[in-house]
Amino acid sequence: MNALAPTGGGGGGGTDDLKEPPKRGRWVPYALLAPGMIWLVVFFLIPMLVQGGTSLQTGGLEKGYEFTWHFSTYWDALQTYYPQFLRSFGYAAAATVMCLVIGYPLAYAIAFKAGKWRGLWLVLVIAPFFTSFLVRTLAWKTILADNGIVVDVLNTLHFTDVTALLGLTEGDRVLATPLAVICGLTYNFLPFMVLPLYASLERIDPRLHEAANDLYADPKTTFRKVTFPLSLPGVVSGTLLTFIPASGDYVNAAWLGSPDTGMAGNVIQTQFLRVLDYPTAAALSFILMLLIVLMVSAYIRKAGTEELV
Repeated sequence: MNALAPTGGGGGGGTDDLKEPPKRGRWVPYALLAPGMIWLVVFFLIPMLVQGGTSLQTGGLEKGYEFTWHFSTYWDALQTYYPQFLRSFGYAAAATVMCLVIGYPLAYAIAFKAGKWRGLWLVLVIAPFFTSFLVRTLAWKTILADNGIVVDVLNTLHFTDVTALLGLTEGDRVLATPLAVICGLTYNFLPFMVLPLYASLERIDPRLHEAANDLYADPKTTFRKVTFPLSLPGVVSGTLLTFIPASGDYVNAAWLGSPDTGMAGNVIQTQFLRVLDYPTAAALSFILMLLIVLMVSAYIRKAGTEELV
């Protein structure tokens, strides 16, 4: 019995044993976050603040710029260049849909049908990233050339007649038309759609397909009831990763389009580098970013992964 008695006077020895050990390493998580936070502050937050201040300035290169809280620059820029914003989001949405239509069967085949060749197919998907974005875009000028085999086939199939009715092409040519810009966006951003879709499809347990077959579900029903719902997180991620950069792109519109197919990115580039109207260019950049954030927020709230799984 004496061996079980608490040691120490006044019965306080038992409470000492229950004290929590001193917490150590509280600074470790902050130290791990520090490099990333410093990077964001230096290369994102500070440039954002500088551009925000620039957008509220008035003046010119000769007389200099003065910070005057000139908020009307935003309204003037949006009122003048709203067609380019609408065109940007229209082209980006069309390219996103095309990437989904092309990318989903490809991701499905890699996840479920490729077998031992899965690694090779994934390498082929990301292989275009080993080439410069500019080189890949320039290659499409050759592919869609007026005397090229692609345009000849499209004309033979009367495909260009249909696209002309839709306002995507002009006559028998494809280059320097909205269709060429959308094709360039689709090609350049297709891997951003395929990889999230593959990651989502690859995680689906094959036993779920076996269970569906045991319940006499045909392949179409299995895809509609099992595969596609479980892959919706990948669809959401892929559409966001495709739509957001495509909305701000300007290379495809500059090299594959014409002055009538200019996007918001082209206007911002022109204002910054040619017109040298820095307040307007900064205001356009903030407007584009704000519109993308609003649309993405509404999309995530409407079709967020929490509601899809």
